[in-house]
Amino acid sequence: MSRHVLITGGAGFIGANYAARLLARGEQVTLYDNLSRKGARENVAWLQERFGDAVRLVVGDVRDAALLTALAREADVIVHLAAQVAVTTSVRHPREDFEINALGTFNVLEAARLAGHKPPVLYASTNKVYGAMEDLAIVEEETCYRYADLPYGVPETRPLDFHSPYGCSKGAGDQYVRDYHRIYGLPTVVFRQSCIYGPRQWGIEDQGWVAWFVIAAVTERPITIYGDGKQVRDILYIDDLLDAFDAALEHLDVAAGQVYNIGGGPERALSIWAEFGPLLERLVGRRIEVRYGPWRPGDQKVYISDIRKAQRELGWTPKTSMEEGVTRLVQWVQEHRHWFE
Repeated sequence: MSRHVLITGGAGFIGANYAARLLARGEQVTLYDNLSRKGARENVAWLQERFGDAVRLVVGDVRDAALLTALAREADVIVHLAAQVAVTTSVRHPREDFEINALGTFNVLEAARLAGHKPPVLYASTNKVYGAMEDLAIVEEETCYRYADLPYGVPETRPLDFHSPYGCSKGAGDQYVRDYHRIYGLPTVVFRQSCIYGPRQWGIEDQGWVAWFVIAAVTERPITIYGDGKQVRDILYIDDLLDAFDAALEHLDVAAGQVYNIGGGPERALSIWAEFGPLLERLVGRRIEVRYGPWRPGDQKVYISDIRKAQRELGWTPKTSMEEGVTRLVQWVQEHRHWFE
């Protein structure tokens, strides 16, 4: 029997990709999205082209508790992806950021609780909940920074330290999602996601840096590197993230109430320009000029996820290499260049 999956932010990058996977498997999907993000309408059109009438779109906002509550009653699973996603936007508009991320997540949880049948809730959190991690010893190398004492990356046991309104709002949601398992028995799972990238991502300078650099390189737009370009991130291809969602639902007896750091881990970590730049130049076939700006507040010199808990408990491991994943993203942007011109 097919499940009915409600995806908030279903027209976004991650939501549309997950919807495509679920629909291809014969699952029922409701996309819940306010269509405010760039690319949302194109993503919906792509899904409708592939799956026709099977695509159910409800245009709504996570601040609308009543509509969410009505939809949750018919959902077997809720995947909560809707969010305000940029730190810079959160600093400019902290109230809006709070209402979307903190209150919006609360509305989703309440909708699930009031549904009565305890649908599992998967929540896309962020590594930003760990803050700037200024106490960690960092070693500077020729093309990158690295942790002196964390060979596997940052574990889930790392103390939380919310920086920026975005960190606070996403972190509040993160903790609410955990607690609704403890207090109400809802099967909830928190994914503290690192840099996720892939096709159908409309990256902008403030969010989705891998996609933004690819889009800018393909359309020959200027790229600004904030800092020295040696700051390191672990990157994860979209299909590997979706495997983690599937694995959590498959192993809900273990995953319910848990938090997982989900990213590429040490094997898929690289500096954002000193190492990523040469890879991108090779894939687009030309030299890319960049300019440098000052470091941005709270920008971690290194963030790498320790993904061993998810590997151990969910049997999940990333499969897509950085080379393969970035190649696919470059090809997708080249094929749809007219959207980004």
